[in-house]
Amino acid sequence: APPPPKLVAALTAGRFNDSAAVSVPHPQVAMRCGVSSDKVKNVIIWGNHSSTQYPDVHHAKVNVHGSETAAYDAVKDEAWLRGDFISTVQLRGAAVIKARKLSSAMSAAKAICDHMRDIWFGTKEGEFISMGVYAGGNSYGIPEDLIYSFPVQIKNKTWKVFDGLPINDFSRAKMDATAAELVEERDTAMDFLSQ
Repeated sequence: APPPPKLVAALTAGRFNDSAAVSVPHPQVAMRCGVSSDKVKNVIIWGNHSSTQYPDVHHAKVNVHGSETAAYDAVKDEAWLRGDFISTVQLRGAAVIKARKLSSAMSAAKAICDHMRDIWFGTKEGEFISMGVYAGGNSYGIPEDLIYSFPVQIKNKTWKVFDGLPINDFSRAKMDATAAELVEERDTAMDFLSQ
């Protein structure tokens, strides 16, 4: 029998944060703000682990000189946040492989350790991380029969999608595009398995 959906959780590309730290969302935002990456929280990776994934800073916070502010306000460069920032995160995996001429295995290993640490110890109150989880019952309009990267909170070793974040039109289009890719991949796999 298949495992209950709540027992399934997948790494999100944004967690691959070791050898390519300058290419994942938190360090990129931190560098733009002149702070360390631990001063950035709640950057979301929505969707598929592919070039359609959407790194979203609309709900992220940055601690600058002891004061927490919205990432958009701290970065002060909407063109970068909607352009180069997104494309760099989306194409990160291929860039690591090309630059190193090797897989990003150590980056993946570090991400697995971080993923398990988060499940074991949970997330801080008011904070969330991104994790690929079953989309059933989500409040974001994502098809329910997918594994999709959402913002999640973890308590008592159980994840829960962080529901109710307002989604603007820009984010909605990006979230829907990555969901459409996952639907296509799911349908292709189901067709293959039914033969």
